[in-house]
Amino acid sequence: MNQDLEQYHDIIEQLKPMIHEPEFSQILAQVAGSVPKQKRFLLKMELKRLARPCTRLIDLRGHVDGKCKLYEYESQRHYLDDTAIEVFERQVRSFGEYTVGVYEAVLNTENNYRVMHKKEQQASSQPKQPDNSTLPVSHGYSAPIMPFGEFAQRGEERMNYSMSVELFTENNKSMLATTVDVSLSGLKLKISKEHRFKAGDRLAVQFRGLEHEYMLDNRQGVQYVIESIDRNAQDQRLHLKRLFDTLMPSFDRFLERFIHGNKRRYKVNMDNTFDAIHKKTYEQYYIPNFTSIPVYIDSTDGVFKPRYALANDCNRQDIFYWNNEINDLKLGYLFKNERIKQCLMYPKGRQETYLYAFHHIKNEKVYFYSASHEELLANPSLHELFLSYGSRKVSWRVYKFQVQEVEPKQSHRPLSIADSISESVKRQNQPPTPRLMSRLRHLSHIALLTNVTDESNTLCFQKLPLNRAKLPSLKVFGHPRNRSPENIQVFRFKYANQRRESRFMLRSAVQLKVEDIIIEGHTEDISTHGIKLELKTFFHKATDCQVQLSFPQLQKVTRKYDLSNLSYQVRHISNERNVLHLNVLNDENSSATKAFFEELIKNNKNKLKAYRDEEDIPGIGEALRNIYANNVPNVAFFIRKEGTKFVPDATATWANQNRLTNLLSFQAPPGEFNLLPLFEGFNGPIDFVQHTLTHIKPHQRPVMSELFVAFDPSKNSASEAIKSCYIDQFANDDQRRQFIAQALEQGQFIALKIFLARTGRPDIDRLQSEINYVGVYAVHRAKQLEEKLWNINGVGDILDITDLVMSRYQFDTQAIVNNYERQLHHPQKSIEIEQLLNAE
Repeated sequence: MNQDLEQYHDIIEQLKPMIHEPEFSQILAQVAGSVPKQKRFLLKMELKRLARPCTRLIDLRGHVDGKCKLYEYESQRHYLDDTAIEVFERQVRSFGEYTVGVYEAVLNTENNYRVMHKKEQQASSQPKQPDNSTLPVSHGYSAPIMPFGEFAQRGEERMNYSMSVELFTENNKSMLATTVDVSLSGLKLKISKEHRFKAGDRLAVQFRGLEHEYMLDNRQGVQYVIESIDRNAQDQRLHLKRLFDTLMPSFDRFLERFIHGNKRRYKVNMDNTFDAIHKKTYEQYYIPNFTSIPVYIDSTDGVFKPRYALANDCNRQDIFYWNNEINDLKLGYLFKNERIKQCLMYPKGRQETYLYAFHHIKNEKVYFYSASHEELLANPSLHELFLSYGSRKVSWRVYKFQVQEVEPKQSHRPLSIADSISESVKRQNQPPTPRLMSRLRHLSHIALLTNVTDESNTLCFQKLPLNRAKLPSLKVFGHPRNRSPENIQVFRFKYANQRRESRFMLRSAVQLKVEDIIIEGHTEDISTHGIKLELKTFFHKATDCQVQLSFPQLQKVTRKYDLSNLSYQVRHISNERNVLHLNVLNDENSSATKAFFEELIKNNKNKLKAYRDEEDIPGIGEALRNIYANNVPNVAFFIRKEGTKFVPDATATWANQNRLTNLLSFQAPPGEFNLLPLFEGFNGPIDFVQHTLTHIKPHQRPVMSELFVAFDPSKNSASEAIKSCYIDQFANDDQRRQFIAQALEQGQFIALKIFLARTGRPDIDRLQSEINYVGVYAVHRAKQLEEKLWNINGVGDILDITDLVMSRYQFDTQAIVNNYERQLHHPQKSIEIEQLLNAE
């Protein structure tokens, strides 16, 4: 790029997506209005140069600090590293094709040796800057809180239009103001702060700016009431709602024609629509990637029963855990009426507990056991026995169980735009059908079940004494097989990366053959074209390899098909390398394989349980999704990439003030959370986020880790008040327990469970009506927003598991209660946390 244009780099990046738009010249004049006309012409020529198609191949091997691999784009073969691939794809989205601008951007990534050398030379030639190390780092990790579903719906279009108006109070006091935007039933006004108003005041408005030009004469004025007031240091903004107690049909017709005829010229106010698109896109990233299981609770006559569960690709494995030997779902065992009532006895914001579970297989039958934290405390003689024995089982699970109030009306999520825009918009704004609402009307709570099992807590419980002579006493925690739990219907909300066909839950023996090695396992789900299976041992090959599967149990039910050595291709391998996703390989036997599974599914649809893609009541999956999005109790967070670094972009929660939100709000700007604990440890940056997002791919299950935080809010800065360490940074359990004890002496201890996944593409189809609408009036803003949202690389969840961690490290109930209620003003002890963290 020309040196003279370097100063306009940001403007050029902003205008790249608009270069092919018919209104490009107008957009250029608007975006670069402050640039001198001659320079503006050079900008236009530069953008046209960057937009020229390019055919040059790129080979970065030996030129970048990164591992290069073959990357194909439209039959062109490039060799790029991960950073270059990301820049390439982002620039292609901006230009719409491979252009000179894409080529140059890829050659100038931050990890390019030439670029790094140039920066080093520039740095050495510049005078040394003053040391800024004393500046607080906390704000660098702050991100806005964007509650899902919280955006305004407009019943009609608002046009940005500035004109003078005269206001008359009920006492006939007159004052002048200026409109900000206008609609048929409302006004937004800017007026001097010297005038005093309050919500509910009535005003008569004379449209002085229109009277002469349009011969408008309404001497009595148009009646409005003040809905709300925004005040700042310079002026105040009044939000007015039209009162229709006096009919003015001629004025209504005039205003409607005026807005319709001028809205393209003066532009429609679309702030609420951009806000809606922004928040809905974050939802679309989050919903497919949370690992928790939302279970919807029905309340009738004071009795709580589980009714529905919302599934995605990340939590379905935890749902399947509760299938018995004949694939009946027994998840309802966990959601006993007494457990839910016990949680609801706690104060709001703390209506939660922990559940422990395992299962035992005898005579090919599955027996489930579970206990809540309170149930174990009520049985002290069995408390340690249950934890010690259960944690030795492969099936051992630890869950956080959170209960939250919901309202069925939250199932309705209209668009942010008015019905009058189009018939399609009007249909999408319709409330749920009475038939659907009849299925939801008794829903009162969501019980959120989150699997927090990991090696650390399992090993702690295994250290507890085990008296095998007392094992028969654990029957009190067993779930009788002759007493079925409440049936929970599982629905799977449809999103962009959904499979092309329904998958059915089926657990059946399978033998996998690869390179003359046979590995035993069982299927988890099946479809005509693919299968998911869990192996008993480690799978040593890579994705895309070919394997042969044999189905000994299924062979017993058919003589028509030979179910041995069927060819499949491995499409995905779990992080533990024991769960595989496979597709039928297209060879001479593939038609028989597909025919068998198609026939099996067709003949057993009443027995096989499918994800509820074919909903018995249309819209119920989306309704359940909307309810959960409006009641997310934990903190979701989103990560974007800036150069080579991953940084916080946004957060979302509906939680009330609690221990977690207090921590994240500390020293954060208003309306934001400070994610400093995730990124900065006592000894400097922590690379959990960076390392995880660099090594995982989209659609993999989130990576889970545990974070210990010592929090002392009496300190003046976040970096002094918050000392954090991931659990694997400690050498042993003694160090972990010492960290907790010292945190309690100095302030408060908080333990967090962090889940982090790589994002896939957002489901733009669900936002298409709103995107199309803003594209009509502000195509450049729409493309800027789309580019920003495409830059989200990671999505995660933060859970408070403090009580669980303190319990497993043998802190008693009183210490746990004191830690929660502590006022956090404690004298420093001689042994500092800093010393502990620096210990070898």
